Amino acid sequence: MTAPGNAAAHVHPPKTEVFDVPAMTNTDNKGFVRPVDDYRETAYGLYMSRTADHPRFSHLEVWLLPALGLRANVFHFTGGYRPNQCLYLDVGRFHGPDEHGRWHSVDWYLDLVDEADRPLQLIDVDEIFAAHAVGLLTTAECEEAVSISARALTGATAAGDVSAWLDAQVGEHLTWLDRR
Repeated sequence: MTAPGNAAAHVHPPKTEVFDVPAMTNTDNKGFVRPVDDYRETAYGLYMSRTADHPRFSHLEVWLLPALGLRANVFHFTGGYRPNQCLYLDVGRFHGPDEHGRWHSVDWYLDLVDEADRPLQLIDVDEIFAAHAVGLLTTAECEEAVSISARALTGATAAGDVSAWLDAQVGEHLTWLDRR
């Protein structure tokens, strides 16, 4: 048992999701099956758009980008919550489609937050260390997560912003509902 306040006391297993393209559903990390408005499969990944019944955002858009080890998210926040957040990037393993047309995501704790007028920020470093300490991630997975994060941070800096870097990596402009 860990002491209160210890990061390991709050460790959770890696968050997993299923993106079921044929069924037009998204099973979130808590097991809730949500209807999806739009799926778009490309040579470099999967786009998803769906409504959300969350108190802080009304809509969620996702690009799963397996070759980059990234999941790019746009949260359409309500009531002025996080007005400067542009993109939220999860680092992990993303793959699909499987034999049933489903895509899968495993979040490896590290996240990158893109806010207007700020450099890309790496967050949740404490979570990946805690997860590794209790055996939820292997050393190889942690090393890969750090490498993915470093590539994104240096790439975004070199490109001037993370969206430009992502576009260059996939070879075309990633579209979002409010940023075509």
